[in-house]
Order: sequence, then structure tokens, then C-alpha cells
Amino acid sequence: MDQSVAAKEQPRYIKLNERDNVAIVVNDFGLPAGSRFSCGLTLRAFVPQGHKTALVDIAQDAPIIRYGEVIGFALSQILAGEWVDEARIRMPEAPALDRLEISTAVPAPLPPLEGFTFEGYRNPDGSVGTKNILGISSSVQCVKGTMEYAVKRIRAELLPKYPGVDDVVPLTHAYGCGVAITAPDAVVPIRTLQNLALNPNFGGQILVVGLGCEKLAPERLVPEGMNDAIVRMQDEAFDGFGAIVDAIMTQAEARLKILNTRRRETCPASDLVIGLQCGGSDAFSGVTANPAVGYAADLLVRAGATVMFSEVTEVRDAIQLLTRRAINEDVGRALVREMAWYDSYLARGGADRSANTTPGNKKGGLANIVEKSLGSIVKSGSSAITGVLSPGEKATQKGMLFAATPASDFICGTLQLASGMTLQVFTTGRGTPYGLAAAPVIKVATRSELARRWKDLIDFDAGRIATGEKTIEETGWDLFRLILAVASGRTKPWSDRWGIHNDLTLFNPAPVT
Repeated sequence: MDQSVAAKEQPRYIKLNERDNVAIVVNDFGLPAGSRFSCGLTLRAFVPQGHKTALVDIAQDAPIIRYGEVIGFALSQILAGEWVDEARIRMPEAPALDRLEISTAVPAPLPPLEGFTFEGYRNPDGSVGTKNILGISSSVQCVKGTMEYAVKRIRAELLPKYPGVDDVVPLTHAYGCGVAITAPDAVVPIRTLQNLALNPNFGGQILVVGLGCEKLAPERLVPEGMNDAIVRMQDEAFDGFGAIVDAIMTQAEARLKILNTRRRETCPASDLVIGLQCGGSDAFSGVTANPAVGYAADLLVRAGATVMFSEVTEVRDAIQLLTRRAINEDVGRALVREMAWYDSYLARGGADRSANTTPGNKKGGLANIVEKSLGSIVKSGSSAITGVLSPGEKATQKGMLFAATPASDFICGTLQLASGMTLQVFTTGRGTPYGLAAAPVIKVATRSELARRWKDLIDFDAGRIATGEKTIEETGWDLFRLILAVASGRTKPWSDRWGIHNDLTLFNPAPVT
């Protein structure tokens, strides 16, 4: 038998920090009781892949440590070689927000990375898109059916005439009427809709379809002086549904003609705006995919790009590690502000952070939100955090940004698009068909077994880090190059090849009347 194959069949675990008293099983499909590791540790029970085994005896109420951090406390004694599943762990309290260190460990700037480019669509405002799309916004859910009907006709009748345009995307949502439009938190969905239309992938060609009686007046969704970019269905000039659709198509064609003149040109990597997200995380997320993404993120920051990571509940329990990296006091306080706002938001709904961890996360070896958070923040790399965005706020600076969003894949994706993201890197351990019509999504698998099984849904295999075939550095460079290829249109991610795209989903914490 080939020695490399035999080596893979040997029982293996991954211990991430010298302080750790647990490790995760690497072998596909787990290991049975009696499996003996090279260090001499013998499993006392079956342990599934990605799940934890105790490396030493852990006394009742003693800390359970992974990533060098406490992820919980033992509810009863745990013997070395036993399976440490979620039922044996008591979750610790969340870090107190009033006692955090801020800007105490700001990383030194990494050496600039020069000479890397991609082929993008430069806009008049200086932003650069990775796609060439006509986006059509809506001011209220009532017009969704009409929008979808019109877009179907636009794609069939108009789009073939303008081959330089990639697609027509309806920006529909369930907002706009029956809402407390002036409530303080209404700023979140309204700002999101305003900024979605400005995403660089839409080329500045704004078109809004409204009804005419909604609380969210369509004028609020277009820049000042662009009221001619609005089609109102209740306009008395329209005689019937056909006339309304014809008006939408006429407005759409005028914009398609302009978009069709756009051409890709060589742009520096500093023009990229990259979003980072996880979905269907497992215990390997913080070992393979997220470290590889973090390394690639550092390369992007070194190249001058804008990179944003998100998902408040998936950083809340590791916030003490992030505030230290804040480039200054203001950024650190902004991180605390977003954590506190979300704590209050969850409390108003009678929920807490423990509701985040899904059945799939637990099946993949994540015992609780603390362990999940420690693996999630690795996506942010090692650069200083240079800015914080409230939900739906547009990014205006370079570097590593925290864009506050819920952990929901669909809401996070929508908010990152509003913040100006033009390409998303999405890590998954359980697997997901997630995709966005408005921006390419590179899906990164945490495990090679998933990448093989979903060979036509996963774009990048980071599981080779766990098997020792690749280092984090090598994998990060491979991912960085893939990002440039996808941004240039040279490589198409699987979600775009299949046309698998999720609906946009607004975050609406404001009351509904």
C-alpha cells in the first residue's frame, strides 16, 4: 500500500494550541473505540469526524480548552479518550463589554503586496464591479410579482440584444408598507435598500419600481435629482398592466444600452471589495477553511483592498480578541457598540446568543457558540481592524472592516452587498447551495470529503490543510489567486454556473404596524 494512503488511514487528531485539553478527530467518518493515536492516547468510545476527544482527564467544573481559550466547563468528569460532546459542556458567560482591552495588541502593518491585478468594470464614481448587471429595485413587496414578470420578459426579449450585460436582477423584498417608517431602527432596512442600488456591480444605472401608496416612498431609494428613474404602477397615465410592464421595459432598455458599453479593464487588487462569511460551519471551519480565508484576507489587505467580515453572534464570544486588534480607540468602541446593540436586540426578542448554533453545527462537532465564534473570527486574518460598519452602511475605507450583520446567510449577504461587496468568499463544513445573483460567491469546503462529494457545488477545497497535503500559507495563496480569477470573470463559481441564487433578505429590526 502507498505510504501516503496508509498515513491517511492512521488515527489522527488536531490540537490547535499547547494549552488545549481537547482535540478534534480528523479521519473521515470518525474513529471507533480502541483507536490508538501515535502519542499513545486510546479512544474509549466512537468519536465522529470533527468532534472532540479529551487529551487528559478533565475534572468536573474544570475548563475545556480549545484554540487556547475556554469554550466551556465539564458538567461531570471526562476521562482522556472520551468523546466530549455538547451534552458534557456547560457554556461560559459572554465576555463583559465594559471590561475589554481596546487597541492593546494592534498588529504592525504587513508589507505591501504590489503588482496584483484583476479585470473589472470601472464605474464613473471610481468603484469597480466584478459583474455587469442591471439591478431593478422595488420600494414595496406589492410590486414583486410585476417585477418578476417584467424581468422574465427583459431576459427573454431584451438581454440577447445586449451581450455585454451579464444579467438583470430584481432587488425585491418584504418591506415598504405596513411598517413604522420613522421608527429609529427603520434606518437599517431603508439604508440597506438605498445602498444596494449603488453596488458597483450595477454600474450606477438605477431603476426603481414602486406602487404609489407605500410608506417607503420610492424617491427615498434614488439619489437626489433622479426621480426619472422611478416607475409607479399607480401612475394614472398607465392604461392596464401591459402598459406598466412596457414602461419598465423601456426604462430597462435605456439602461441596458449604457451597461452594454462597459468593458473589463485591468484594475489593481486595491479596487476589490470582498465579503467573508460562513454557513453550515463545523469543527474544521476554524482549522482549515477560515484560516485559509484569513491568510488570503491578509494578502488582500496588503494589496490595498477592502475586506469585510460579519455575523455579530459569531464574533460576540470572541470579541475580546478583536477589540485588541482595533487600530484605534474609536474603532474598538465601535466594535463594542455593535455587540451591545445586538445584545439588546436579542434580549428584546427573548433570545440569546446560544440560539445561534444549529443542529448541523453540532453534528459537525461544534459544541456551542463560544467554540463556533473562536473558529469564525479566524476569517479576519491577522491585520489590524480599521473600521466598523453598522448594518447596511456603505464601506468608504480600505483594510479589514467589521460589517455588523446577523449570522443568517441571506441577511448577511444582502447587507454585505449594501456595504459595497462585489465578491464573497463563503466557507462551509456541512455544505450549502447558497449563492447571490448580484455578486460571485466562492464556496470553500472545510473538509476534502465534502469537496469530493459536492464536486459540482464547492469551488475550493481547504480540507487539504487537515490532511497535511497543503499548508495554510499555500492554501491561502491558492485562494487569493482564485479570487482574482473569479473577479476577472475568467473562472465562474458553481452557483453562477447552475444559476443558484438566494433571494435578498432585509434585516428589519423596526416594528411592523
